[in-house]
Amino acid sequence: MILPQPRKKHGRMTMRAPLLLALCLLLVPAAARAQEAALTQILDRADALEPLETVLVAVDGTVIAERGYDGHSPDEPTNIKSASKSVVAALVGIAIDRGVLEGVDQRVAELLADELPEDADPRLHEITIGHLLSMQAGLTPTSGPNYGRWVTSANWVRSALAQPFADEPGGRMLYSTGSSHLLSAILTAATGKSTLALARDWFAPVEDFAIGGWERDPQGIYLGGNQMAMSPRALLAFGEVFRNGGLAPDGERVVSAEWVERSWTERTNSRFTGDGYGYGWFLRRIGGEEVRYAWGYGGQMLYIVPALELTVAMTSDENAPSAGNGHRDALHALLAEIIAAVREGEAAPNAETSQTSSRNR
Repeated sequence: MILPQPRKKHGRMTMRAPLLLALCLLLVPAAARAQEAALTQILDRADALEPLETVLVAVDGTVIAERGYDGHSPDEPTNIKSASKSVVAALVGIAIDRGVLEGVDQRVAELLADELPEDADPRLHEITIGHLLSMQAGLTPTSGPNYGRWVTSANWVRSALAQPFADEPGGRMLYSTGSSHLLSAILTAATGKSTLALARDWFAPVEDFAIGGWERDPQGIYLGGNQMAMSPRALLAFGEVFRNGGLAPDGERVVSAEWVERSWTERTNSRFTGDGYGYGWFLRRIGGEEVRYAWGYGGQMLYIVPALELTVAMTSDENAPSAGNGHRDALHALLAEIIAAVREGEAAPNAETSQTSSRNR
């Protein structure tokens, strides 16, 4: 904002300019206070969402509101469940950026040749890294009712690759933690390092990013896409990298801007919600804005609203479902309220500046 400068008229300073100057200085803080009050009320009401544990709201990298419910803290690690699929997808993108992997069209069979089942279905050789990222491998999902049987198998990678085909590679979306776990196995095989070590190394420039506990399969490969502990603040920091076009807070490049764009390009749709899906991210319109979000069981959510430079992390009871009982929809509605408050807060200074300018004419 350009503040009006006092001017002299016939040797005397006019009173109008100082008054306008004072008014401008008062109006902007008033808008900020109004936004803060609105967000406080929104988060107060959110206490009624029983499974909800934490909410963090950041605009342009600055946290403007946060809340922990029933003793939970934004700094306390929690199981982010399938929201970790977005983290694994990001690591794949970085591996491609660094030349460790050739690209999304690289065939999975050549990368995991030793894990292919005997008498493998020829279609296994058609599955690409991109198919795994967009949940279009065609293999029967290991998630949902099949999850328990899959994680009690002796080799999770081989078991995922041995699933019968439910569709052709590149066909409809078949959401599967097995697909994401294959990505973790590919990263480990291609680099000789664990997926956890890669995450800590490649996200080192992001100060608040940290992964705590993370489950591993019987062969020691970190579970791609589930059972990952991160604090809500760490989850927010991860989202901020994508919101900021792949940059850490200090401007260091973590992931390419091209990968961010490719991750947020719709490639398929969920048959349950109709939401779009890119590479590890869901796509949906909420509160009148285009939103990209990571979603984990129970209501572990990371929302990014690029047009408003808004990032929101929400965590919930990891043991309670969120889809069938309406909790996920309630979190979407909570985000819509936050979007409205942030949008109104951004519009207020512009309106006030416009009014001041018109008075100066």
